[in-house]
Amino acid sequence: QAIFFGGIDISIRGEVWPFLLRYYSYESTSEEREALRIQKRKEYFEIQEKRLSMSPDEQKDFWRNVQFTVDKDVVRTDRSNQFFRGEGNPNVETMRRILLNYAVFNPTIGYSQGMSDLVAPILAEVLDESDTFWCFVGLMQNTIFFSSPRDEDMEKQLMYLRELLRLMHPRFYQHLLSLGEDGLQMLFCHRWILLCFKREFPDAEALRMWEACWAHYQTDYFHLFICVAIVVIYGDDVIEQQLATDQMLLHFGNLAMHMNGELVLRKARSLLYQFHLLPRVPCSLHDLCKLCGTGMWDSGFIPAVECSGHHPASESCPCGGLPEAASPKAGSEGRRGLKTRDVFAFRK
Repeated sequence: QAIFFGGIDISIRGEVWPFLLRYYSYESTSEEREALRIQKRKEYFEIQEKRLSMSPDEQKDFWRNVQFTVDKDVVRTDRSNQFFRGEGNPNVETMRRILLNYAVFNPTIGYSQGMSDLVAPILAEVLDESDTFWCFVGLMQNTIFFSSPRDEDMEKQLMYLRELLRLMHPRFYQHLLSLGEDGLQMLFCHRWILLCFKREFPDAEALRMWEACWAHYQTDYFHLFICVAIVVIYGDDVIEQQLATDQMLLHFGNLAMHMNGELVLRKARSLLYQFHLLPRVPCSLHDLCKLCGTGMWDSGFIPAVECSGHHPASESCPCGGLPEAASPKAGSEGRRGLKTRDVFAFRK
């Protein structure tokens, strides 16, 4: 909770991030962590040795599928950062090795453009090559904050985001609907999700957002609330000027590095709080709530699930949601008796 609301002092990020990225257990002792580091360093260099001992044919395939792209990306990643600045900087080569070794460690994901943007800040804070590698593994394995560019992963993120916009900013959602399938693809926010806002905000603000997401306070999907916050704060012109899909992409693209990150973060926290107060949650967001574990509704109040009605393959809601007409009426909902649309007819 403290990290979610206040972030981490930059002087101790390198010590705290390995916990947030699940490299270290919160219950571990310093002796146990040192033993883990020794073990993981050995595993890391075994992975590297596997990469370096590839056959000529394997090396050719690896160069074509992975190394060619990595080599192009690392030389242009965070070069304004003092840690990576200058020709022949050894930290750039360290980042390159980490990414190449990760592609060997996890060939299913391999390497996608933009991964260098994710590993660079971790290396700059954690410093150690092996520790950075395993923190990056933790980021990829344990945080929904990162979305791979595979169609099914991105579509799941976009589906949740569309539903959140339908609840929290219905006018913007209606504009997307009016644009048809192209509008609902929301191309303007793909980079936000894929690169975790790193191209949208200065590093200091982007890393505060990373930490808030890694804290997993009340939800594993805080990054989507950040997306909604950006739209709520900066999306009015899209509606008022009835911008087309390509114009909308240009509008949000031009805002990169010109948005107020602290304002966006505060709005995202407010949206999460209001979501927490909902008396009913659409079944389309049921999994978003379920995956966040205990904490979202730790007061003991559990909201009803309301069927969104979009289940062509089944007559009944797979989440057990009530039809909208059968949902509890406002007078019987207790202290959180506002209707969903009333909760979000709001306070911008």
